[in-house]
Amino acid sequence: METLSYRTQSAKNETVVRNWWVVDAEGQTLGRMSTKIATILRGKHKASYTPHIDCGDNVIIINAEKIVLSGRKMENKVYLTYSGYPGGQKSATAAEILAKRPEQLLEMAIKGMLPKGKLGRALNKKLYVYKGGEHPHAAQKPQTLTLTK
Repeated sequence: METLSYRTQSAKNETVVRNWWVVDAEGQTLGRMSTKIATILRGKHKASYTPHIDCGDNVIIINAEKIVLSGRKMENKVYLTYSGYPGGQKSATAAEILAKRPEQLLEMAIKGMLPKGKLGRALNKKLYVYKGGEHPHAAQKPQTLTLTK
């Protein structure tokens, strides 16, 4: 009698196929969009997902300045940074960050949803956020990813 071997195939760095996606942030809600993009960066949308391997795709986000926050978060949500020195704590509202550097708002939201450590830093390098509708990654032939609102 022949025995069948059912073994789970784990993804390896050499076998992972990475795609390029372009996402338009215009009119999208920050948190809902960030969770979907974090899933794509992590690779959880693929059947070959392996938790300890970088299986994810590259994501390009355009029109970062047109992102939407629900409720009154634009005025009430406060981001704190601390330099480590006495008196080095700074705070900024979401509206202030969106006015100065809108890419930072998306980068911070998505980075917080990725794993911490070496794998998370590798995944974060595959995220490209741009203000405006143009990006310099046309040579990679990115596919358009439509997210529902």
